Amino acid sequence: MVERSPEEDPFLPTSPQMMASWNPDAPRSCDCFVSVPPASAIPAVIFAKNSDRPRDEVQEVVFVPASTHPPGSRLQCTYIEVDQVSETHAVILSRPSWLWGAEMGANEHGVCIGNEAVWTKEPVGEGEALLGMDLLRLALERSRSALEALHVITGLLERHGQGGSCREDPAPFCYHNTFLLADRTEAWVLETAGRLWAAQRIREGARNISNQLSIGTDISAEHSELRTHALAQGWWGGQSTFDFAQVFSLTQQPVRMEAAKARFQAGRELLQQQRGGITAEVMMDILRNKESGICMDSGGFRTTASMVSILPQDPTQPCVHFLTATPDPSRSVFKPFIFGAGAAPAPQVVSPTFGAQDPVRTQPRFQTQVDRRHSLYRGHQVALGLMESGQDRGQQLWQKQRDLEQEGLEAARRLLAGEWAPPPQELGALFQAFVERESRVYG
Repeated sequence: MVERSPEEDPFLPTSPQMMASWNPDAPRSCDCFVSVPPASAIPAVIFAKNSDRPRDEVQEVVFVPASTHPPGSRLQCTYIEVDQVSETHAVILSRPSWLWGAEMGANEHGVCIGNEAVWTKEPVGEGEALLGMDLLRLALERSRSALEALHVITGLLERHGQGGSCREDPAPFCYHNTFLLADRTEAWVLETAGRLWAAQRIREGARNISNQLSIGTDISAEHSELRTHALAQGWWGGQSTFDFAQVFSLTQQPVRMEAAKARFQAGRELLQQQRGGITAEVMMDILRNKESGICMDSGGFRTTASMVSILPQDPTQPCVHFLTATPDPSRSVFKPFIFGAGAAPAPQVVSPTFGAQDPVRTQPRFQTQVDRRHSLYRGHQVALGLMESGQDRGQQLWQKQRDLEQEGLEAARRLLAGEWAPPPQELGALFQAFVERESRVYG
């Protein structure tokens, strides 16, 4: 094998901190978006995320009902146990099927969270702790607002730290995390470096994050030792205005991180172009944008799942969450999920389980591979091949996807406009109904 320098290969890392946790096929991008009125076309916060992961990784959509837990209970996350709380909220999660946490999701109180990989001047260790995806799920299960979710994440981060391989592979791939958190009234950007963090409150307008530190001087909350640590490390002199991204970002950014910067700029421009008119459909179009790289489909990774949520400011209106459960949003169906009395798991988008023999549970981890494909994923893969081939059958399948998606969008529009008022049981079963219909499209 011929070894190449970072100048010859734009995806090679250029800092010692990144070398230890980097591998050539590791996931390298994600994009999260939020629109807060008046940027939204309707009185609602609109959240969106593309999850870009290893190309063959299966992402499932899991519904977990609310529950109560006895005192002293412990909770097994992906790698470590933490103390369980007395009450957890109902959640809908889109997650890589091998782990406990999630890439994105929402809870019954209208809180949505997406996370992203980030590398900073703080070293990334390979020791097992909480994954960023674990922190995301824990926050959804334990919070009633975006701000409360932020407090859950930072508290767990302080107590347990973040770490462990974020890929189902013997070669470790580790990173720190940034988060976009939203509820019916506002959003927060939370960016971490080890146990340290900074947060920015978004009360209006549109915002996006893309695998890099983006909080500058506009810091709404921060770790109590953030600035003293930067001073002690010699990263900040203490005289100039403290700029979190400037102080904690790697001095020499690898080319692949520069690509994330370009994607961040493209996402921001796409949001600005639609400012004041952002809808769920606009967010879906942004997530499908391949020219910018936001819809990733090349090399060893791609967009493996996507999500868009409508969070009405009126608390009497239900939140509507659209999830694909399949890769490549440009050739997938965003299907509506609404929390309600009839909400339940959709078995067609839940992957098989392997118990104690799962490669993530055996030691050493990830020495074998298992087939985690759920039934909708299998059908979609056949359809995806036809659509990519340009055959007439593929075009017909794509049109059926769009027609089905439009039905879901129209149902959401009528629901929020007060033109449709189905019983809670029917609302809760909406996602299952659309999953079944999509499955029939693929035969």
